[in-house]
Amino acid sequence: MSKVFAGLLLAFWAQLLVAGGDEDYLKIREAFRMGNAARVAEYAERMKRHVLSPYAEYFQLRLSLTTADTGTIRAFLARYDNSLVADRLRGDWLQILGKRQQWATFAEEYPKLVSREDSLQCYALQHRLAAGDKTAGTEVRSLWFTGRDMPASCVAVFDSLIRAGAISAEDVWTRIRLAFEAGNTGVAKSINKYLPRQQALDLQKLGAAAKDARRFLDRQATFKSRADREVVLFALLRLLRSETNQAFARWHKMRGQFSEVDQSYFMGNLAYWAAIRQDTRAMNWFMEATRGKHAYPLSETKHAWKARVALREGNWKFLLDSISQMPAAMQQEDVWRYWRARALKISKKNVEANALLIPLSHEHSFYGQMAREELGEMLSVPATEYQVKPQEIHRMEQNPGIRRALALYRMNQRVEANREWIWTVQHFSDAQLLAAAKVAQRYGIYDRVINTAIRTVNHHDFNLRYLAPYREQMRPVLQQQQLDEAFVYGLIRQESRFIADIKSGAGAIGLMQLMPATAKWVAGKLGVRDFHTSLVSDINTNLQLGTYYLKHVLDQLDDQPLLAAAAYNAGPGRARQWKDTRPLEGAIYAETIPFNETRDYVKVVLSNSMYYANNFEQLDRPTLKQRLGIVAPKR
Repeated sequence: MSKVFAGLLLAFWAQLLVAGGDEDYLKIREAFRMGNAARVAEYAERMKRHVLSPYAEYFQLRLSLTTADTGTIRAFLARYDNSLVADRLRGDWLQILGKRQQWATFAEEYPKLVSREDSLQCYALQHRLAAGDKTAGTEVRSLWFTGRDMPASCVAVFDSLIRAGAISAEDVWTRIRLAFEAGNTGVAKSINKYLPRQQALDLQKLGAAAKDARRFLDRQATFKSRADREVVLFALLRLLRSETNQAFARWHKMRGQFSEVDQSYFMGNLAYWAAIRQDTRAMNWFMEATRGKHAYPLSETKHAWKARVALREGNWKFLLDSISQMPAAMQQEDVWRYWRARALKISKKNVEANALLIPLSHEHSFYGQMAREELGEMLSVPATEYQVKPQEIHRMEQNPGIRRALALYRMNQRVEANREWIWTVQHFSDAQLLAAAKVAQRYGIYDRVINTAIRTVNHHDFNLRYLAPYREQMRPVLQQQQLDEAFVYGLIRQESRFIADIKSGAGAIGLMQLMPATAKWVAGKLGVRDFHTSLVSDINTNLQLGTYYLKHVLDQLDDQPLLAAAAYNAGPGRARQWKDTRPLEGAIYAETIPFNETRDYVKVVLSNSMYYANNFEQLDRPTLKQRLGIVAPKR
């Protein structure tokens, strides 16, 4: 037998073993899901030499965790120390220990856990409260103030603090309001029991307000109790979600029955919803809400919209005041440092403005780029300081966590693969991150290339951060549609991270994330015969359809990348609706988009475009401000 033939035969058998092991993994995973311990044990035995054998052991041990002895569990944790499966098992075990209140073992294991869910945090707080730790109460209070449902383990610690008087009736009302704002009446009902009986909510009235807020409000003439006032406020908030004027008209009739604090609370919500709808009355309503010593505190979301209203109205003094009233940590966000600097420059305070712009200009973000241009500098990226050596890439391929992730990607188990990858790279040095990104590039896992490369702190590779696969397939469609390559790549990077077969929860498909209806419409325009949705995952088809649609929205929206990006994400109608009645600076248009997702999306797409233009060495490339442009008034 020749050496070449022997090598080929060895490779063939190795491939069969991998394929067999992969099939066993998929079967053991299904057997685990069904709770079939016998089948799990059978496949675990077959998978002993597979790279995913730790998962097979995890599945087997997890099914018997309630009866397993401590030694067996700790042996598994030691064998796979610092791995994702070990952390998962430790979390599962801690849930059992907490429920059983086996605090000695819980206290040993909890500090070693990395992924800490609310339920486990609350078990840890239960233990600390039982041990007399007086500092635990402060942490319990921080968990209390939420409109979300909380796990049963948290309810137990809340109960203990309420019995001790550390959570007051006013704290209960505050959380009820948070639940109402979140539209979560279930939380309000569940914590209603903590109020004294004579102060508690009338659940029948609450149900009526939730069912038909307008009808409920029309039947309310007078209301004297705190509980009734809170239900009326809830009904007003329900109405505000859909109609500003009707809620305001009803409020105008009944506001005299509310305290100054309650009036401030409603006006803050009225101003917020008006701001979301780009109603010009929002600024005056925010002023009224925050005036005087009885003003109800604004949430961070409302602080942000108060500032955005000032931007939209061009009131730079009100913007400075709004930013200065934000929580300290919020003021340090890049968006508010940039806009504060702009407001200071308008006020001729250039020294103070530059003190904010100079450090911001070194950050690799949308507002970092905007700050650089405000200082009169063009975008530049660091030279690739660290060249990854072939042996480093080879070494990284042998990393157990990377090998497990690659095996999961091979089986198209993307969610589990991403978790394994993220866990593995979480403490990597810059050199290791770049080596891992190169491994992902080698295997065509483009989202991991980007998401790993952007984690570097001192040594960067912007060709990995702004990866550009499929350029050969891209060129003809770009030429056909006369589109800017950097803009299209910036959009695809945000849409799909270049995962060709990705499908979103909303049903968008492929590189350019086309909705089936949009793809069908474009296919009709292009005269594609026998079109069916499965074609949209094909790279060439997706690019052909997606670039046609992008060109279509550009043509509809003044050939303006900012508006086209907004339209691509939220629809052309909304992109037009968000214009002002006067010309608007593109950066202000972007920052005042009402949808959180679209607001972030357009900024990232245009920021991406700048980096791609730099990487592609495009001549006469526009600045970010030029890309943003001036948005023409509504027609």
